[in-house]
Amino acid sequence: QVQLVESGGGLVQPGGSLTLSCAASGSFFSIVTMGWYRQAPGKQRELVATISIEGTTTYADSVKGRFTISRDNAKNTAYLQMNGLKPEDTAVYSCNANVRTTMGPYIQYWGKGTLVTVSS
Repeated sequence: QVQLVESGGGLVQPGGSLTLSCAASGSFFSIVTMGWYRQAPGKQRELVATISIEGTTTYADSVKGRFTISRDNAKNTAYLQMNGLKPEDTAVYSCNANVRTTMGPYIQYWGKGTLVTVSS
C-alpha cells in the first residue's frame, strides 16, 4: 500500500505563488510517474503536470510557463511550483503516482488533495 500526502495549498492573491508538495510513503519498488491534477468547482478533473522517474515533464497548456513540476526521488516527493497564479487556477489539487509494486504490477494511487484558492 502507498500513501500520498499533499501539502502547501492555501489562499493567495492573483499573481502570487505557491509550492505544493506530495510525499509518498509505503512499500513499493519504484514510482514511475508522479503527477498533479486539479478539479475546480463544477468542473471535471484535469491534468496539470506530470514527471517521470527520469525527469521528463508534461504540462497542460493552461499552466505552461507558469507552473514547474519537479521531484526528489530520494525523498519520494514531487513538487509543483506555481507562479503567476490566476483566479481560474482555483481548485483542489491532487497528487497521482503510478507505482511499480514490489510484486511487479503497476498501481495508481491518489492523494486526498489540497485546496488552492486564488482571490483578492
